[in-house]
Amino acid sequence: MQSPKVERLKINYKTLEEFQKFHEYGLPELSMLEDLEANMVENDNNSPFYGIYQDGNLVARISLYRVDAKYDRYFEPAQDYYEIWKLEVLPQYRNQGLGTALVSYAKSLSLPVKTNARHRSDPFWLKMGFQPVRYNPERDRGESPYVWLPPGVKLRD
Repeated sequence: MQSPKVERLKINYKTLEEFQKFHEYGLPELSMLEDLEANMVENDNNSPFYGIYQDGNLVARISLYRVDAKYDRYFEPAQDYYEIWKLEVLPQYRNQGLGTALVSYAKSLSLPVKTNARHRSDPFWLKMGFQPVRYNPERDRGESPYVWLPPGVKLRD
């Protein structure tokens, strides 16, 4: 079986229509509609959204933001990293490796990746090679961070 193709999504009204399909199924905190609308208003051509299409329909998506090294509070040495804000696969397409493909794409960018485990997703992140970060109330502010480290990168104490 061929691995799914991950594409950078365009910031336009067609993508907005596709996102509305997810909004019907997804949890409010996973909705990317507001993020997409904000990027449309700002006319941001550098989309942080990636997705997988099947039969012309968006069936899985991720928002992936690059964070500048000056804001890095997790990695040693301090460096740019990616943060997965939201990841969602439509219910009828789950358990087909689409979420795995999206996370693998993020890891292929060769920078550390941080995310926050939501709604009992800890087993998924562990399976993807992420590790939980020891909670620091000043840094993490109620989040449940997980990180993936490429070779040569360590967690900051």
